[in-house]
Amino acid sequence: MEKPWLQIYPAGVPANIDPSQYPLLIDMINESLEKYADQTAFIFMGKSMTFGEVDRLSTQFAAYLQSRGLEPGDRVALMMPNMLQYPIALFGCLRAGLILVNTNPLYTPREMKHQFIDSGAKAIIIAENFAANLQTIIAETEIKTVILTSVGEMLGLKGLIVNFVVRNIRKMVPKYSLPNTVRFKEALRQGRKFTVKPFQAGPDDTIVLQYTGGTTGVSKGAMLTNRNLIANMMQIRAWLHPVLDANGVVALCPLPLYHIFAFTVNCLAFMSVGGRNILIVNARDIPGLIKEWRTHRPNIVTGVNTLFNALLNNPDFASLDFSNLKAAVGGGMAVQRAVAERWQKVTGCALTEGYGMTESSPVLTVNPVDSSMRLGTIGMPVPSTNLRIADEKGNLLPPGAENPGEIQAFGPQIMKGYWQRPDATEEVLKDGWLSTGDIGFMHPDGFFQIVDRKKDMILVSGFNVYPNEVEDVLAMHPKVLESAALGVPDEKSGEVVKVFIVKRDPSLTVEEVIAHCRENMTGYKVPKQVEFRTELPKTNVGKILRRALREDAK
Repeated sequence: MEKPWLQIYPAGVPANIDPSQYPLLIDMINESLEKYADQTAFIFMGKSMTFGEVDRLSTQFAAYLQSRGLEPGDRVALMMPNMLQYPIALFGCLRAGLILVNTNPLYTPREMKHQFIDSGAKAIIIAENFAANLQTIIAETEIKTVILTSVGEMLGLKGLIVNFVVRNIRKMVPKYSLPNTVRFKEALRQGRKFTVKPFQAGPDDTIVLQYTGGTTGVSKGAMLTNRNLIANMMQIRAWLHPVLDANGVVALCPLPLYHIFAFTVNCLAFMSVGGRNILIVNARDIPGLIKEWRTHRPNIVTGVNTLFNALLNNPDFASLDFSNLKAAVGGGMAVQRAVAERWQKVTGCALTEGYGMTESSPVLTVNPVDSSMRLGTIGMPVPSTNLRIADEKGNLLPPGAENPGEIQAFGPQIMKGYWQRPDATEEVLKDGWLSTGDIGFMHPDGFFQIVDRKKDMILVSGFNVYPNEVEDVLAMHPKVLESAALGVPDEKSGEVVKVFIVKRDPSLTVEEVIAHCRENMTGYKVPKQVEFRTELPKTNVGKILRRALREDAK
C-alpha cells in the first residue's frame, strides 16, 4: 500500500510477519501444545495445568461438542471469568470448527439476549454464577446446549471448599432452573468416547465474534478470522521478543480472557511461546492479586491504567520483589503519565503503552519495550501494519502535531467486518483501511499520539461504553422524557458515565435512575453522575448535541 511517509520500527523488530505459514489458528496452537507439552500453561488458584493437559482436555471437549450435533460454523458462547475451563473450552471450540462468541459474564439479561440473538449462538459454556440471568432469556434464543461450570470444578479437592464458599458463604450463585444442562467435567468425560471429526476451513474463515459498539452504540460482532488472530499473535511476539527469552514467560493475567486484549496477548500470544499464564479471577481484589504476584514473581504483566494505579496505591505492593519483571504492558485505555512515572520508580520497569481496537484483533501499535519508549504516545505500528492520518475529506496529512486527523490502519489483523452488518462494515472499512475514530498525529520519528476521539465512545477502565446504549436503557424508564450520556474524566477509571435527563415525571430521583440502569446494564456502564435538566441542547433538526453538553461538563 502507498504510504504517506516512511514506516519506522524499533531496532530488532522485523518490518513484516508472514501469517500464511499457518493456515488455521488451531494449527499454530497445536504446534505449541505439542512442543511445550510438559510445561505449565496456566495456573489458577494454585492449580497448574500443563500444555499437554490442555491438549488432551480440549480434544475431549471438541469431541463432546461435535457429539451434541454442533457443526462447523455454529456459534458457541463462552461466559465465564478467568478459570482453567476457559482455555479448554476455547481450544475445544476451535478444534471442532466452531465460532467462539466471547461474552462478558457481568452482562445483564438484556445485554445477553441481544448478543445471543444477534450471533445466533446454539450453545453456551457458562459459569453457574450467571445461570440465573441466562434462565430469564434462553427461551428467546437459539441456544439448545448448555454446559455449566463452577469456579472450583477443575481444582480437585480444593474445589469443593471453593465452591462451598462461593455458593453458601458468599452467596454468589443465585438460584436457577435450566433443564437439560451438563456439567463441564461430565462433558469432558463423555468426550473421551468420541473422536474429533475433521472439517474444511481456511485462513479467511471467521473463528471469533468479539462484540463491540464499533463507532456507534449498537453492539456488533467483529468477525475475526484465522489470519487476523495468527497475524496479531506473530506481531505481538515480534515486538516483545526482547522479553520473550529462553527462560520462559511467566505472565500475570488479571484482565479477563473474554476481553480482546487478554484474549490475544495472554491466552494466545504468550501461550504460543510456551508462556505460563497466572489467571486472576477478580482483578479488583488487589490484596489477592499481590499475593499471586508474590508467589509466582511474573516477568510480564498486562493490564489497564486503573489496575496499575490501584496496585501502586496499595501499601503492600512496593514490598514485592520486582527483580524478575521485564515488561508491563498497558492497553485498553490511555496510560496516564503520572502512573507510568510512578510505576517505573517503584518497580524499576517501564510501563509500556499499546493501542488497538477489537476490530484489529486488537494490537495496532506498541511502545518499544526498552529505553526508546516515549511516554504520552501509543508507540509505533507493529510489523506488517501501516497507520496514516487523514482529514475529514480523506486527504492524507504529513507528520507533525500541527496536522492532527483520524488515525486509519491497514494490516493482516484488521477484521473481516461486522457480523451480518454490511452497512456498518462499509462505514469503517474502505479498501482495507480501518477508520479508528481516534484523532491523533504522527511524530516525524514514527511515534503516534492520540489527542481526541472522533466518536462518542466512553472508555471506563479499558471497557467501551456507548452513549446510545445508555440512552436506550434510560428511554425504557417511564419517568424519563429524554436523555443524553457522555464520558467525564475520572482519576480512577479514566472516564465515567454522566447522564443528562429531562423528566417526564417530576418525581424521578437519581436513585431510581441508577437502580434502573443497574438492572439493565453491567456495572461499568452504569452512570456515576446524573444531572436533571429542563431541556437538552439540540440541532435545528432535533438531534441532541452531546458536544454542547460536553463543553458544559468541563
